[in-house]
Amino acid sequence: MHETRKSIASVAKDLGINAGTLANWMQMDRLAREQDTDGELTESEREELVRLRRQRAEWAKERAELEMERDVLKRSVILWVKEATGR
Repeated sequence: MHETRKSIASVAKDLGINAGTLANWMQMDRLAREQDTDGELTESEREELVRLRRQRAEWAKERAELEMERDVLKRSVILWVKEATGR
């Protein structure tokens, strides 16, 4: 992507979305910008951006919690196996 110098695939992975979806969004944005010469966001677009940023933050928090739970479960299984095998 031109602002970050990252590939679409890399940015999509960072965002946790499909690369094709991001490419479609970028194409839609490019077309919208060609039609809208001032480049200003409408009120509804600003509201949507705020909503999406809030949702992304919530998902990041949930992901971190799930990763922590996964790690605890992994450690529990390792301890259980060691105990069961007498190691």
